[in-house]
Amino acid sequence: MAAEIQNFIGVKSISGFNLAKILREHLEAQKEIKIFEGDLVVKIEKIKKGFKATTRKGKIFKSRTVLIASGSRRKKLNIPGEKKFEGRGVFYCSICDAPLMKGKIAAVIGGGNSGFEAVIDLLPYASKIYLLTRTGALKADLIIQEKVKSANRRTKQVKIIKMAEAEEIFGEEFVQGLRYRDRRSGKIKKMPLQGVFVAVGYRPNSEIVKNLVKLAKAGEIVVNPATQETSCQGIWASGDVTDGLYGQINISIGDAIKAVLNIYQYLLK
Repeated sequence: MAAEIQNFIGVKSISGFNLAKILREHLEAQKEIKIFEGDLVVKIEKIKKGFKATTRKGKIFKSRTVLIASGSRRKKLNIPGEKKFEGRGVFYCSICDAPLMKGKIAAVIGGGNSGFEAVIDLLPYASKIYLLTRTGALKADLIIQEKVKSANRRTKQVKIIKMAEAEEIFGEEFVQGLRYRDRRSGKIKKMPLQGVFVAVGYRPNSEIVKNLVKLAKAGEIVVNPATQETSCQGIWASGDVTDGLYGQINISIGDAIKAVLNIYQYLLK
């Protein structure tokens, strides 16, 4: 969850936690809506009159329509040592785990918004932060890049290493270092550190409907942008789980509203 959101319409700056709280309070004001927590839908099936959703705890919900807003999850590096040291120096949530890096050296893998946001989260804690990106370009929004660069002009904490591909995370009980390949020279370089924060993008949580709807190459649910309908009649999708062009909260909320309005028209018919 983002520590600070600066592009949500109508609010200059808000934390992800507070935005979620506001949205939940709005939802709870609609007395006819029931919220089920602490469970996860693991399967959606087509039945005679609509769909059946089964949760991890075995609960079953039946409905004529379904709106998938399951978002996405962090991609992994899939390199030696990543799984072994997960939670012991390898992290995927900087806002959760940055405090563990107090006075330590950390690397952030990824040059997009997620990578720069991880650097921002680490600035109050880590003594040194390396930002590694596979390409020669930084993909983060300029406002986020400038925030990091501005802070670094004062603290000299951050070093950006371009054209670097992570090869292995090593250590004993906890992470002790990272090996990466310089993509220009081909040389393998070694970096002593105590934390690796993975921020190389997201994977859509579309598995529960993969046998029902059309998916794009990377697993995103293909939708009609005019209505958010999927290829399966009765199923809509919105947000990061779809093949929408722009991954912003404002757009995800707008797409969900669009889908609900279209679902209402569908049910009336």
